[in-house]
Amino acid sequence: MKQAFLVTALVMWGAATGAEYAYEGKWGSYGYAGGQFHSPNGIAVSDDGHVYVADTENDRIQFFTPTGGPGGSWGYFSHAGNGGFESPSGIAFSPNGNVYVADRYGGHVQYFTPLGSFLGQWTVTGRPGYLGYPNDVAVAPNGNVYICDVTDDCYIQYYTSAGSFLGSWGSRGTGDRQFNFPERVSVAANGNVYVADTLNYRIQYFTAAGSFLGSWGTHGSNPGEFTHPSGLAIARNGNVFVVDAAGGRVQYFTPAGSYLGGWGSLGNGNGQLNYAGDIAFSPSEARAYIADSENHRVQYFNRNEPAVIPSSLGRVKAVFR
Repeated sequence: MKQAFLVTALVMWGAATGAEYAYEGKWGSYGYAGGQFHSPNGIAVSDDGHVYVADTENDRIQFFTPTGGPGGSWGYFSHAGNGGFESPSGIAFSPNGNVYVADRYGGHVQYFTPLGSFLGQWTVTGRPGYLGYPNDVAVAPNGNVYICDVTDDCYIQYYTSAGSFLGSWGSRGTGDRQFNFPERVSVAANGNVYVADTLNYRIQYFTAAGSFLGSWGTHGSNPGEFTHPSGLAIARNGNVFVVDAAGGRVQYFTPAGSYLGGWGSLGNGNGQLNYAGDIAFSPSEARAYIADSENHRVQYFNRNEPAVIPSSLGRVKAVFR
């Protein structure tokens, strides 16, 4: 009876909140060889399902098949960029398939073909347009490139796909359009820009040009609260998935911030996370991939969508397969 009640409750909760994700697999361990990682901090998935990882402290990008089979890698230590990195921490795909990388301590944004051929970079001095520590990069549906900078200036910048400066917003503080160590940026299909305002323990979102639309979150470990929001991914339906690094969990919300659900705990077991850095979806959104930074691995989770039983059939019953 107790098990039936629990399953019934889970089915009803899942139907109300949308897709849940259950642990499916992992790959990687600490090291420097191919398929190993040193604090992987960024993750993105190509249209053909390959998983790209910013292997931050190894100063390289690695990519894999959807379940972790070898694909390839590129990069080397270089403060000058031009295909090399100094702690790459953010990675994103453009609509035309190019790969953009935020090279945090190199102070560059670089872009490549999917196989790693260097296409270009930009580093400009003087604000606006100055890059101190670009921690993350996101590409809008129109190809514009958004960057969050975690220097004391704490602001968001955006550029054309080739690096021509378009605009910026933000300053250090706790008010609307202000940030404290913003670690991640993501762009929804409608062009709205979401920012993980990490040390203000909240998510803020804006129009494409930076007009403030809203925010949610506060410091804590309850549902809808954050201890260290560090990763962002936006589903096609607009729901916002947030990695809470210090809490070892993922939470997800409506586009305006209403809490829907979550999973995960702090640790190194299967399905547990240790200061995870980022999250990305497979093309079908059937899988969620997480850069599990301090466990030096990638974990992936499979969407589990409970059957929705029409109310006319009465009680909800679990179906075991």
